[in-house]
This record gives sequence, structure tokens and C-alpha cells, in this order.
Amino acid sequence: MTNTEADTQYVDVFPPGEFIKDEMLERGWSQADLAEIIGKSPKLVSEILSGKRSITPETAASLGAAFGEGDPDSAQVWLNLESRYRLSRIATGGGDVSRRARLYEKAPVKEMVRRGWLRQSNDVDALERDLLCFLGIDSTDDDPTILAAARAKGSWAREWTPAQQVWFVRVAQLGSMVNANRYSAARLRSAMEQLKALIPDAENVRLVPRLLADAGVRLVVVEHTSGSRIDGATLWLDPKSPVVGLSMRYDRIDYFWHTLFHELAHVRQGKRASGLDIDLAGPDSDREDWSDIEVEADTETVSGLVPQDALTDFIRRVRPLYSQKKILGFAAKCRTHPAIVLGQLKHRGEIPWKNMARLHVKVREYITDSALTDGWGHMAPGAPR
Repeated sequence: MTNTEADTQYVDVFPPGEFIKDEMLERGWSQADLAEIIGKSPKLVSEILSGKRSITPETAASLGAAFGEGDPDSAQVWLNLESRYRLSRIATGGGDVSRRARLYEKAPVKEMVRRGWLRQSNDVDALERDLLCFLGIDSTDDDPTILAAARAKGSWAREWTPAQQVWFVRVAQLGSMVNANRYSAARLRSAMEQLKALIPDAENVRLVPRLLADAGVRLVVVEHTSGSRIDGATLWLDPKSPVVGLSMRYDRIDYFWHTLFHELAHVRQGKRASGLDIDLAGPDSDREDWSDIEVEADTETVSGLVPQDALTDFIRRVRPLYSQKKILGFAAKCRTHPAIVLGQLKHRGEIPWKNMARLHVKVREYITDSALTDGWGHMAPGAPR
């Protein structure tokens, strides 16, 4: 057999054993005959003919001598046939590799499996089905409906990373499971006053989900996805069903109340404010790039938690001699938690971020015990198992 013949035959991607069978048939040899001629076991010859065993350089040399009729390149022909066949098998499997790569581009698959949002599977078909089901789409080229609705409200939504997108979808999933009244702006205004009364005592955080559900707002907590920097989100399942999602990536009472009030301000703004809040609170927060909607929500939040005229007066009287005792006294006067006063002073640049950390009381356990939660060991229903 010549190299040209091998190239022509390769178009059909046959295993080398098929060519060996042709050569044997032409000569009237049995498998036992070929095994005897090339000095190999009948089992090895059988496995080569069936494609279960690869042709090694040594076996190629023997086949070349047996079938080559003096052609010095015959051994190379058999090695070429073997390598091309094996490469074709890899290329065939490459379709699965490409599809899996597409899924990993679409979503943080590994993390979703770890968190129980997708089932662990080596079957790319099953993995794709689970991901499409989770996102509620028919193709990896589609966007989830809830995300498409958010995109329609602002160009910023187009910049969300896959990790941020799946978190947003998970918030929507959990929100649909929460029992709540039909939303009423009037009831929410009343609930906001009741919420403010809860702020001084950290354990009152437990009461927040029920109070909001009575006003028609569904509150859920979803641990942030890796690298997403998400703080919260507001979305609407329908015109009377707003959902607020919190990530609680910082376990601090001031962070909880600021993020919650910011998202509730978005609810009050209506569907035009659906979306994610990223780096909302903390030293990395950059308000220079905020939209008018975000500035409006944050202004309402800050003033709702601490009267700004009173805070400005406090700063004027106390600066730069801030102390824990003075902050505690001012917080009691404003009927708020001292950590919230401290947080606003830090945002204003009055106090370094690392100072008085003991005032930042932890509240994550309180909210995750009372709100529908996915994360920190809480496994909410609704994702494939």
C-alpha cells in the first residue's frame, strides 16, 4: 500500500484494522496466520483489527515488512493510518469539548454544581439541559427572561458577568417561592416606618421578611457568587410582585440595613429600577459612575437611616475627636444603631474604615434563619438536584 492510497482511504476515517483486513483478504491469510507471520499473539492481532489497540512503531515495522513488498515507507504508512484515526476520534469528541466550553462561558458551571444549582455530570447533554432549565431558556444563545427585562431598563445590565447573571436568576427563582400579599406602595410606606423602629436591636432583623411580605415585597437571601461583588437586587415577577435579593457578603448590621433600604427605594421607584447593585457599600464603592436612579435611591436610603442635617451638625461639633461614646450617644438620639452612624461617617471620610470595628454587629444568622436563603449551608429548593 502506498502513502497516496492511505491518504485517499483516510477520508472515511476507518480504523487501521480495516486496511489490515483488506490486505489479509487479498492474501488469503487468517488472523492466526498474520499473528504467526509478524510474531505477535493472536489476541494482540485481534485487538488491532477491532481498533481496541493502537499500532506501535514496532508493530508498524512488522506490518510494513509483511505487507510492504519491499517498500521502505510501508511502516510509516501504518503509523500514519493509526495517528490519523486516533486524531479523528479526538476530533469527534471535540464537539463535546466545544459545547462544554460554551456552557462554562455562559455560566460559572463549577460553582453552580458545588452549590447544588446544577447536577454533577460528565454527560454534556445532561449538563446543558440542567443549565438551560436553571436559566429558563431554550438555547445558550438566549438570555433569561428576567434578565432580558432588566436589560430593557438600562444599558448597564449588558455588562453583567455570568456569575452576576446566575445570581440574579437564582434570586428570581427563590422570590417566586415566597408567600406575600399583593404589593401596595401605601403598605410599604407603613412598613418602612416599622422597619426603622427595629434598627436599634440587631436581633430584630429576624422580623424583616414577614413585615415586608405583608407589604407585598418578597425578601430572599442568596450568597454571592465568586467574584461577583453583588450586594443586592430588585426585580419584579409581575406588576404586583417585587422581589428584593440580598447577598449578605458582609456580615454587618449597617451593611444589612443600608442595602435593604437601598433596594426598597428601588421598589418604590417601580420597575424602571430593576437590576443589580454591585459594590454598593464599602471602601470600593464608586458613586461617580452611578445612574440618576442609583443616586436617588442612595440619597433616600442615607437620609432615611440617619437624618443628614443632624449628622452634619454632629460632625461639625465633634470633628476630629470622634469616640465610641459620642457615636453611641448620637445614635441613641437618632433612634438608630451606632454601626449605621459609624458607617455613614466612614463613607464621608471622617473615620478610617478599619476603626471601631467592634460596633459592626453581625446579623447574617438572624436574617438567614427567617428569610428564604440559598447559601452558607442553607439549600433552598428549586434548582436541579
